[in-house]
Amino acid sequence: MKQYQLSSDGRRNAWLLLVGAALILMFSIWTFQSTLGISYVPGDIGASLGTMWSEGLTVNRTVPALFMLVLMIAAPLTMWNISMELICRYELTEDGLRYQAVGVDISIPWDGIAEIRTVDADSDEPSDELVLTNAPTSQISNPVFRLLFRQSYGAKVLPVYPGVQERAELMTEIRRRSGHPVITAPLPTEPVTEQQQS
Repeated sequence: MKQYQLSSDGRRNAWLLLVGAALILMFSIWTFQSTLGISYVPGDIGASLGTMWSEGLTVNRTVPALFMLVLMIAAPLTMWNISMELICRYELTEDGLRYQAVGVDISIPWDGIAEIRTVDADSDEPSDELVLTNAPTSQISNPVFRLLFRQSYGAKVLPVYPGVQERAELMTEIRRRSGHPVITAPLPTEPVTEQQQS
C-alpha cells in the first residue's frame, strides 16, 4: 500500500518550527528563573525559594513569571505536535485510512469519516481536518499519547497536514473512498441585458 508523508520542504519547515519551539522553551525556563531569582541547582532550590518568599512577590515579578510558566507548558506540547507532523504517515487501505505518528497507530474506516473540513482555505498551504463519527483514541494504547492526541486535535478529528507529499492525490482518494466528493458551486448566471434580447 502506498504511504503519504511529509515532503522534503514540509520536513524542513517542521524542523525549523521544532527548533523555534525548543528555543522558546529554553528562553522561558531561563526567564522564569531570572525573574523570580530562584536557582535550579538541586541543593540551592529550597534556599532560593525561601529568599523569594521573604522578598515578596510583586506584580513586576509575578506577571512575567506566570507568562513564562505558560510558555514552559505550551512549548513542549507544541514540540510534540510538530513531531507528530514530522513523522506522520497516511496509508490508504481497502478498509480505511491508517494514520501513524509518534506513539500513534490508528485505522479509520471509510464510513467513519463524517465530514472533511478545509482549514485556512485562503492560505498558500491549506490543511484539512477529517471529522470522525467515533473517537479513534481508544486504539492508542499508551495513555500519555492518548491524552496528548486528544489535547492536540480533539477526540474526533484527524488532521491532514499541508506539507504532505502528493497531498492533492491523497485528499482526492480520501474524498472518493469516504463518499465526500468536492462540491463545486455552479457559476452565477449573467443577467441578460436589453441589447442581448434584441
